[in-house]
Amino acid sequence: MTSPFLIPDLERDEGLRLQAYPDPLTNAAPWTIGYGHTGREVHPGLAWTPSQCVSALVADVLATKQGLTSALPWWTALDDLRQDCLVNQAFNIGVHGLLGFETYLGLVRGGEYGAAADDEIHTLWARQVGVRAQRIAQQMRTGVHA
Repeated sequence: MTSPFLIPDLERDEGLRLQAYPDPLTNAAPWTIGYGHTGREVHPGLAWTPSQCVSALVADVLATKQGLTSALPWWTALDDLRQDCLVNQAFNIGVHGLLGFETYLGLVRGGEYGAAADDEIHTLWARQVGVRAQRIAQQMRTGVHA
């Protein structure tokens, strides 16, 4: 189900950019706009309104949740705040990218949330996103919005 915190958390974590910009790590594709939206329609010079960005965010969250349900049917049994953690991560690196975190996902599935948080915080992804990963790890560990 996820929580009411998810959209505001993603807005904060992704930041709003009304002009398309290249991937910060590669300075090339994928081009991104709004709140972390990528896709074939995103290209250099594209500009969106804030409402277009919010609409894309909501649609992208729905697609991410559907992807998680297809790949990890068990994720829907988690409490809402831990579901938020997985959606936030998959939103950032894609469902396929999150599936690469096999140990982490196994620990989450087994209810070993503290160990999962410890595993997640030591990944390259966590080093790249910094405070975002620390917040997600704390939320995974405690089940309390961070």
